[in-house]
Amino acid sequence: MNVGLLIFFAVLGAVICAKARVPAGAVVFSLIALVLFVGTPMGSGLPGAVSAFMSTVGEASQPFTNGNSGPATASTDSESGAVG
Repeated sequence: MNVGLLIFFAVLGAVICAKARVPAGAVVFSLIALVLFVGTPMGSGLPGAVSAFMSTVGEASQPFTNGNSGPATASTDSESGAVG
């Protein structure tokens, strides 16, 4: 069976659902197309590429989050010159 044809029909189903304003159906068809694409030799590198991209974004944002993975907090340094 040709996987490319299945991917095409999944994308076509997503477009039809989006035109019919059925967002849940469009999401389901898009996820099916994504899973089928990742299963192909061409798409097998996609998870690694997304992981590398997210890692790069995480490393680039560390200076803005004080190196924490949680929400950024204000500094409580008493020598910061804050009045109060």
